[in-house]
Amino acid sequence: MAMVNAFTADDFARLPSAEQALIERRQRVLGPAYRLFYERPLHIVSGEGVWLKDAEGNRYLDVYNNVASMGHCHPKVVDAIVAQTRTLNTHTRYLHESIIAYAEDLTATFPSDLSQVMFTCTGSEANDLAVRIARHATGGTGIIATKLAYHGLTSAVAEFSPSLGEFVDLGVHVRTVAAPDPYRNPPETVAQRFHDDVQAAIDDLKRRGIKPALLIVDTIFSSDGVVAGPQGFLKQAVDAIHRAGGLFVADEVQPGFGRTGDAMWGFLRHDVKPDIVTIGKPMGNGYPMAGVILRPEVVAEFGARARYFNTFGGNPVAAAAGMAVLNVIKDEKLVENARDVGNYLQDGLRRLAKEFAQIGDVRGAGLFIGVELVADRAAKTPAAAVTTKIVNGLRDRRILISASGPGANVLKIRPPLVFSRDNADTFLTGLHDVLKAL
Repeated sequence: MAMVNAFTADDFARLPSAEQALIERRQRVLGPAYRLFYERPLHIVSGEGVWLKDAEGNRYLDVYNNVASMGHCHPKVVDAIVAQTRTLNTHTRYLHESIIAYAEDLTATFPSDLSQVMFTCTGSEANDLAVRIARHATGGTGIIATKLAYHGLTSAVAEFSPSLGEFVDLGVHVRTVAAPDPYRNPPETVAQRFHDDVQAAIDDLKRRGIKPALLIVDTIFSSDGVVAGPQGFLKQAVDAIHRAGGLFVADEVQPGFGRTGDAMWGFLRHDVKPDIVTIGKPMGNGYPMAGVILRPEVVAEFGARARYFNTFGGNPVAAAAGMAVLNVIKDEKLVENARDVGNYLQDGLRRLAKEFAQIGDVRGAGLFIGVELVADRAAKTPAAAVTTKIVNGLRDRRILISASGPGANVLKIRPPLVFSRDNADTFLTGLHDVLKAL
């Protein structure tokens, strides 16, 4: 999955000399591990709302970026960051009213038992901290994640992020399970299948003398191809990890902050109670901040025995950015907008599915939608090459999107939450034109 929609060496020769020169400079100084999007990479210089602008002044409709969920360079967030930067930016070892106020307002968006927060700078760091706390609380080391999950880049977290590729080894304490697939399996069987897979992973860990510490899932299964329903299918699996003495960690870095349109947090769609929730990316609308939300009893002993300090996590500027994001979500009714525009967009995609046989399935929640593309509807055969053509065809029409899933064949639709019905129409028209050209 890590290579879906990636620029390759084969694409280089087709580029103009100026773009080749910039890419060569980039590779010399950044090295070989970095990847670029699209067969013809973009040179982006500015952003506003749902639009990105390239070096030549062309505007691109952003139907992909989860980081700037409030829209690129939202003025209220930018103003809050600038004002606080001019006043003070230091760490959390001093008392500061805005840090405490932000923590109070943030935790108030969660169920009452998830009442404490520990701040970090990235989602990777948040998941790393969650693992440390879960292992301390349970005495176990075993981790269960889905087969194409992405949870981060630290050494510990990369060990249970299979989407990083076959050359990033999974930990010996890690077991992976198939993500739910209501497209290929009857929806009424999804909950039981996922439970059975998680239980099998628990049993396998125990047979090898490894005590389970946690089950972690991204509650929209974004890297696994976007799985939003049926609602409630997570509950049986969560019950299984709790029976085994482990914890359930809900990774809300991608589905959180109202994106699913049903609630502020994706796990609420499944009637489950996480022990730990990790958040990030949209938290500061581009300002680097993340966090771990916990039940107090989960972190009590860890906090008493292990000193935690993060120089930049939860600093006053981060708190100002985070508070501005919460206010924008509330003031601009972005959860409701995600639900309204998301439903409108799914309706439009299903109309396209009646015209184009390449669309096998449309699924999602709010403004997180997956469109599965197939070579044969009856066989449900993944159409990865078609997906790549569509992604790059949309890019040529100045519409930005990407893909995911085990077959590299699921369009990943994840625009800023300020996306409008007019924006949705632009995207639907562009997708129609690309499909017709195929």
